Amino acid sequence: MTRRTALGALAAGFPAIVKGQKKPPNVIFIMTDDQRWDAMSCAGNKILKTPNMDRLAAGGVRFTEAFATNPLCSPSRGTILTGLHTHAHGVTTNGGKSHHLKPGVVTYPQLLQKAGYYSAMIGKWHIATLPTGLGFDHWCILPGQGAYHDPAMITQTGRIQFRGYCDDVIADQALETLRSRPKDKPFSLICNFKAPHRAWEPPERFAKMYEDIAIPEPSTFNTGLEDRPAGIRGTDMQIADMPDFRKRGVPAALPKSLRKPLNYQTFVKNYYRVLLGVDENLGRILDFLDRQKLAEDTLIVYTGDNGFFMGEYGMFDKRLMYEPSIRIPMLLRYPAGVKPGVDSEHMVVNNDVAHTVLDYCGIKRPAHMEHHGESWRPLLERNGAAWRDSWMYEYFEHPGAHCAPIARGVRTKTHKLIHYIQQPQAHELFDLSRDPEERKSYYDDPAYKTQVAELTARLERWRGATKDDRSQDGTPTLPCTGRMAG
Repeated sequence: MTRRTALGALAAGFPAIVKGQKKPPNVIFIMTDDQRWDAMSCAGNKILKTPNMDRLAAGGVRFTEAFATNPLCSPSRGTILTGLHTHAHGVTTNGGKSHHLKPGVVTYPQLLQKAGYYSAMIGKWHIATLPTGLGFDHWCILPGQGAYHDPAMITQTGRIQFRGYCDDVIADQALETLRSRPKDKPFSLICNFKAPHRAWEPPERFAKMYEDIAIPEPSTFNTGLEDRPAGIRGTDMQIADMPDFRKRGVPAALPKSLRKPLNYQTFVKNYYRVLLGVDENLGRILDFLDRQKLAEDTLIVYTGDNGFFMGEYGMFDKRLMYEPSIRIPMLLRYPAGVKPGVDSEHMVVNNDVAHTVLDYCGIKRPAHMEHHGESWRPLLERNGAAWRDSWMYEYFEHPGAHCAPIARGVRTKTHKLIHYIQQPQAHELFDLSRDPEERKSYYDDPAYKTQVAELTARLERWRGATKDDRSQDGTPTLPCTGRMAG
C-alpha cells in the first residue's frame, strides 16, 4: 500500500464530526510528569500563570473531573499508550520485572501507524520496554528520569548528548520531528516533558520568579495521620522527611544560583518555575501549528501522568488514592470538530485517551480494550449519551520508593472506597460531597453500611470486567526500603 492509498483508505473510514469534514486529524499528545490538576492558571491557580495552557484550554475543552487510575509514573504511561488498566498492560511499578509492557500488548500508536500515520515519540518514556516495535517511525527519549540540564537522549541509532535545558531540548526535537515529517501522511506525535518531576531544577531564566511571593499552605498541611490505616502511616511521604527539605542532598549539578536548601516555599516555587518552562515550550508547539496552518486539523491532548501532594496532610509525592494524588489536568483541542468549553460534570480517566484518539481517527477499538476506557467523543459532541458513574483505582508497587501500600479502590462522583489489601488489611470510605478534603473515613460508620456494600460490589464488578486476577491479599506491609527515590 502506498502512502497515497493508505491516506485515502484512512480518510474513507473516518466518521465526519462536522459538515464537510473529510480527513483524519493529526494527533499530538503532550504529557507532563507530576503536574497537579490545579497547576495552571486556567484551573484557578492565582500564582502560577500559564498563558499557553490557558490558550489551549480556551480553544478546546478542559475537563475538571479528570483522574489517573494508577497515580504512578510508569504505570500511567503504559495506560496512556494502551488504553488499559495497569494490571492488563503489565507496567505496574517504576522499576524491576514489572516495569515492562506485557509481550504482544497493543499501543494506540501501533494502530495509527498501521492505518497510515507517521508516528513519533519524543521526551520522557520511563518504561523498560523500548519504543521499538510499539508503533513509532521515530523516537528520541530520555534514559530513565533524564536530567534537567544538558540531557542525554536515546534514539534508534544510539545515544546523543544535548546541551541546554531538558524541556527546551524536548520541544526542539518535537518541532524538528514535525518539520521533517513526511507531508503526505497524517502524523501522530507524543511529546512528554520532564517537568515538574522532582528534583525541581528550573531554567536560569525563571530562577527568580515568585521570590517576593508567599505561598499559602493547604488547609490540611498540619493534619496528622494518626487515624489513618497502618499502610498510610508507614509511608515515606512527609515533607519534613525530604532529605533536601532538611538542607541535605541538594544536587551538585545545579547551577550555583540554584543550590539552595529546600523548604516549603522553595519547594512549591521551584515546582511552579519548572512548569513555566513547559508552558513556554507548549507555546512554541502551538505557534508552529498556527504558522503551518495545521492547528485546525490537529487534535491535541494535554495532561499529566498523575497528581501530586503539595503539603496536603503534610505530604509530597503521589501513589495514594487521595484527591491531590489522582486528579490530573486534562485538556483537548480539535478546532475542526470540538467546540470549546469546560466539562465539570463527567469523570474522565487517563485510560480514555487512547480510546478517544482511535475514535476520532476512524480506527475501530480492539475488543481487548473494552471496559478499560471510553471515547470522549459523545461528551465532546454533547449528544447526551450515558457516561460512567464510577471508575477503578489500582496501585501495586510495594515494597518501593515511599512505601505506599498496595491498594485497589473505586470512586463515584460522591464517594470513594479504598481497600488496602496488604496485612493488616484496611479500608477507607470518604464522602466527598460532605468531606471533600477527606479528613474522615466513614467506613466503620453504621450509617454508611449501604454505601460500603454497594461500592465493594462495584469494585468487584470492575475487576471482573477488566479481568483483574492479581491477588496480593495476605502480603505483609514491609519496612520502608526505597526511601525518597522516584
